[in-house]
Amino acid sequence: MQNTSGKTSILKRLLSLVLAFGPGIFAIGYTIGTGSVTSMTVAGSTYGMQLLWVLVLSCLFSGALIYAYGQYALVTEETGLYAFRKHLKWGKLVAILVLVGISFGQWNSLMGILGISSSIVFEILAIYFPSIASSDLNMVFIIAAVIIVVMYALLLQGKYTFFEKVLVIFVTIMGFSFLFSLFFVHPLPGETLRGLLPSIPDVKGGRMMVAAFVGTTMASATFLSRPLFVKGKGWNLKENGRQQKKDAIIAAFLVFIISGTIMAVACGALFHDGKSVVTVLDMVGTLEPVAGKFALTLFFFGTLSAGLSSIFPCLLIAPILLADYQSGELDTTSKQFKVITGIACLFALTGPAIGADAIEVQILSQVFNVFVLPLVVISILFLINKKVLMKGYRPHWLLNLLIGAAFVFACIISYNGIKALVDYF
Repeated sequence: MQNTSGKTSILKRLLSLVLAFGPGIFAIGYTIGTGSVTSMTVAGSTYGMQLLWVLVLSCLFSGALIYAYGQYALVTEETGLYAFRKHLKWGKLVAILVLVGISFGQWNSLMGILGISSSIVFEILAIYFPSIASSDLNMVFIIAAVIIVVMYALLLQGKYTFFEKVLVIFVTIMGFSFLFSLFFVHPLPGETLRGLLPSIPDVKGGRMMVAAFVGTTMASATFLSRPLFVKGKGWNLKENGRQQKKDAIIAAFLVFIISGTIMAVACGALFHDGKSVVTVLDMVGTLEPVAGKFALTLFFFGTLSAGLSSIFPCLLIAPILLADYQSGELDTTSKQFKVITGIACLFALTGPAIGADAIEVQILSQVFNVFVLPLVVISILFLINKKVLMKGYRPHWLLNLLIGAAFVFACIISYNGIKALVDYF
């Protein structure tokens, strides 16, 4: 009886630890989706660990920006776009450009996420029910419609704490699935160390992959949504200042661990055999002969959980940013919220409906995400250094240095992304 009680106590503690995770869970939800899984898998299978340095820098800068936006919200009780519009010269134009740019990128990403998630479900179902594959019906679209309807129904619950708990479940499954996969396939230590040296693959698509990497790990949506989620959590500066900092660091660290694990699994399983990811099935199916069905199943659940954990935040982003711009307050029970998320659901279904290449859509959407990033970075740098706003809580020199470096990095990556798109089209 005591042994059983001990096990129950451990499980309760573990569950309470997971559920206690703060707004950083949304940072992971925005960042680690099928977009990240796709980018990391394609990169790991095509270039090995060569782009690990990009991931390190992106996560370092992301942690600093998550903290900066959260700290600004705690000190001023203002949100991002609202503060841009109110305190910055040309702030209204900047806020509108950021709102439109991020919403466009996230909605396109949502289309790719839904396409990949529904395709994975279809491929797995086809293994057990082969007749599905020969059906005249567009089964991928039907599965996508079921997924998006369920997600929209969950959104109508309209509770921040409910959104947070659903995301915690998906992210936890995703993280453990990918980490267990690493026990079966992994890169050589030397490859990992060489990946920390900055270099861009000198092949077609190399520049685009670097831009996609940054677009998925330094997501502007993550930073701008942070103040609203901090307010939704009910945090204040006096009681939760240190917790906010810890939450930002943990979020950035977990993004690095999970993303790096996906890249490492793809490198260990596919890179040395010259196998590359071309279709959705390649992302999962090529692991089976290398790692067996168990690892395949783990990676499948991780990828699907990544997709489901990202659909939620991607549906939320447009109404979040619009509410941010209007008043800095988000009402998840409003008609505006329900209409905008409903339109996002319909938009997401267009990809599966026309049979678009989900992986290509996903990578392109990640590239588009980098174009508003410099504006998002430089704006918060100005805001947190305004004495009249920060009331004695001006940032440490190290935070300023990191955000300044993040701005330079974002500008370089944006230029790189423009060149990549010119070459692509």
